[in-house]
Order: sequence, then C-alpha cells, then structure tokens
Amino acid sequence: MSARPAVPDPTAPDGTTAAPPGGTRPPHGPQHDAATGRGHADAPVPRRQVVSWALWDWATQPFNTVIVTFVFTALYLTSDAFLAPEVAALPADDPVHERALAGLTSGLGLWITIGGLLVALLAPVLGRRADVEGRRKAWVGGATAVMVLAMAALFAVRADPAWFVLGAALVSLGSVASEIAGVNYNAMLVQVSTRATVGRVSGLGWGLGYLGGIVALVLVVVAQTFDWWGMPTGDGLAYRVIAVGCALWAVAFAWPLFRWVPEAPPAEDRPRVGFFKGYVVLVRDVVALYRHERPTFWFLLASAVYRDGLSAVFTFGAVIAAVSFRFSPDAVIAFGIAANLLAGLSTIAAGRLDDRFGPRAVIIGSLTGLVACGLLVVALHPFGALVFWVAGLALTCFVGPAQAASRSLLARVAPAGRESEVFGLYATTGRAVSFLAPSMWTLVIALTGATIWGTLGIVAVILVGLVLMLKVTVGRPEPAEPGAVAPRP
Repeated sequence: MSARPAVPDPTAPDGTTAAPPGGTRPPHGPQHDAATGRGHADAPVPRRQVVSWALWDWATQPFNTVIVTFVFTALYLTSDAFLAPEVAALPADDPVHERALAGLTSGLGLWITIGGLLVALLAPVLGRRADVEGRRKAWVGGATAVMVLAMAALFAVRADPAWFVLGAALVSLGSVASEIAGVNYNAMLVQVSTRATVGRVSGLGWGLGYLGGIVALVLVVVAQTFDWWGMPTGDGLAYRVIAVGCALWAVAFAWPLFRWVPEAPPAEDRPRVGFFKGYVVLVRDVVALYRHERPTFWFLLASAVYRDGLSAVFTFGAVIAAVSFRFSPDAVIAFGIAANLLAGLSTIAAGRLDDRFGPRAVIIGSLTGLVACGLLVVALHPFGALVFWVAGLALTCFVGPAQAASRSLLARVAPAGRESEVFGLYATTGRAVSFLAPSMWTLVIALTGATIWGTLGIVAVILVGLVLMLKVTVGRPEPAEPGAVAPRP
C-alpha cells in the first residue's frame, strides 16, 4: 500500500487515477466500467467515485469515535448518571461504587456481544445476497439508515438507571447496522480501485475515517468550551444532543456514495438461494477455499480473531480511561483526539513499511506491539493516569497499520475474478467471531469485579490472532521480476 493518501494522481487526465509508470495495471478482479462497476483493467476510476466512496468512512466514523468509544458510552452511559443515587454518592474508590460501575461496563459489553452474534448470523447471508443480486449499495444505504435512526433515538436515553438498557441496546443496534453496511462498503472497494491503486484508495477511506473522528471530537470540545451556548445540560441533554448531531453528520456526508458510485452488477454465474440455504452455500465456499487456497484461508481465520481485538481497543479504550484511570470528561475527549491523530499518522507511515517488507510483517509487528502495550496498561495501572496517556496512546498507534495492512494483504492475494467473493468472506469471517473480545471483556470483568482487568480479555484475543497469523505465509514482499519497473512510492 502506498504511504501517500489514496488520492487520484493529479497528473492523470480528467482527474482519474493513473497506472504505475512504465506499464499497465495487473487485472483487479471484476474490472471496472464507470457505469456498471466492471470494465477494463487499464480503465482509470473517476476521481469523484473514489472520493465519494471514501467519504462514507468520514460520514459514519463519529458513530464509532463519539458514540461507541470516547463520549456517549464512556462519559455518559457507563457513568454515575446511571447508578442509583445512593451508590453514585459514594466515594469513587468505594468498592460498592466500583462494582456498580463495573456492572455498567459489563452490561454494555453484554449488549455489544449480543450485537456481534446478530452480525455473525446475518452478515454471511446478507453479504452473499447483495453480491448475487448486485445490490451492495442498496444494503449499504439501508444499514446506514438504521444506524442513523439508532443514533437519533439515543436522544431518548435520559440520565436515569431505568434508561440504561435502552441506551445499550441502541448502541448495539447501531453497531450491527454499521457492520452490515461495512460488509458491502468494503466489497465496493474493488469497484473504485485497480490492483495498482487499491492500497491508496483503501488508505484514503481509513484516513478520512480517522480525520472525521478527530473533527467530530473537536466540535464536542468547542461546544463544551462555550458551555453549549447557554443550552441546559441537565438530565444528560448535552450527550443526547451529541448523538443527534452524529446522526445528522452521517446524513450530511454519506450521500455522495449513493449518488456517484455505481451499483455492482449482479453475479449472473452464482445461483440465487433462500436465506437458510445461503448458509449451506457459505460452508461450501469456505471448504473450497480451505482445499484450494489454504494460505488465504488461514489469513481469513487469523484476521477474524485479531480484528475483533482491534475493534475492542477503540470500543472499550475510553471506558478504561474514564472508569479505571478516572480521566475527566475533557481528558477522555483529548485522549480520543490524540488517539485518532496518532492512529491516522501511524497508518500513513506504515504504508511505506507495507511496500518494503510486505503487509504480513506490518500485521505481525503491529499485533506484537498491541499485546505489549496492553500488558503494560494493566501492569502499571497503579501508577495512575500517566500510564494510560503513554501506553494507551502507544497502543492506538498499532491499530490503524494492522487494519490497513490486512486489507492490503487480501487485495494482493485475492484470485483474479474472485475479489468480491474473498472480500465478502473477509468481512463475514470477521463478523462471525465479533463476539469474542466483548464476551472476554465481559467475562473477565464479571470474574474480577474491576474494569481494568477487562483489558486482559482484549489482549488475549489479539494474542490468539497473532499466533494464528504466524501460520500465514501470504503477504510477504514479492521479488521484482527482471526488467520490471518499480511502483511509485
């Protein structure tokens, strides 16, 4: 993957992405046509389609950054606002108070686990159906609409213990919708890129997502700085308004994808089957992959595990900061801004390492760093907030590179003409185990009674993914062919 953002080459005619100098692009699966989603290997992809596709990441990232990670759940849903008044009045270090907060974080983890199980049940069939019927964009649109409605409905979650279940259930529903939309959004990558540009285009999506999260958090800080311009903030109103703002943000920036990116054509060579029959076909596809593409199979399995751990880092990271290290609301938001900025910069920088050493090396190095930093967060917890500022931020630097290199690796090894199928399996296998990290988080907290130990549950999932990744042989740098022209850095 290129280290530069995935913008179209300004030297290409008509603002399109250009082929590498000195040669033509290799085939890239279902080759592209501006109108239908398929065409020719050397056909450039219009700039408008590339940017419109990537803007969906910018549009939906506030759900992950503001709602799920740093603001709504960490500062509101798992705070004293949802404890019984007599418990909330206890000192912060009182064991009863600590167990009550752990109950909220564990409850949130349970609802997210339920959402992960729903994704595991729905994603395989819905993803295959979207491919076969040529309705990827329609499924992205429908799932995005559900996510927007879930965010808007969070306005009803008042600061009272009776409303906690509704809040956690809506966050879980939004997560399910986000993942279902992401399945088809990721599959659309091959419609807006060629093999020569897939890394840059994928990186543009990740980069805009991180930047969107930063801008959204900065807007929250500005609103707090100006005391919400006189708006009353009791009964959790400020957080409820933030949720509505995230919903409006998604509507404002997601629409270009649906206007400018063409729908994928139906897969005429694949049979249309019913909902339950789809699971039978899925099993056959996985068995065939195991028999004929064993290294790719092992990568799908390993990435399914460690990507769930990566997701949990941002899902529960702010909860750890607020509950275990007692960060103030302003400190949590500042940490979120710094975390997204470092994640974005490290992802761009890791692109050069990806090109030089291969995505497999980047993934293994990133997972190793995540495990080490996670253990430091737990081991040095008694030393206070400075530990999380250092080790926690260091931990976030490894998340983006692992995510971007994973998508880069799969784009490099996907058999020509089967990219959508393999990307679909990538998303499907990931969601099929999306309950692992939340359930480990919930289980460890339930057993120990303290939120900080939930970190070990996440570390354990990443460690298992790392061990599985060591069995993967694909993704190593390929030797250059004699006389070949090196790709542009």
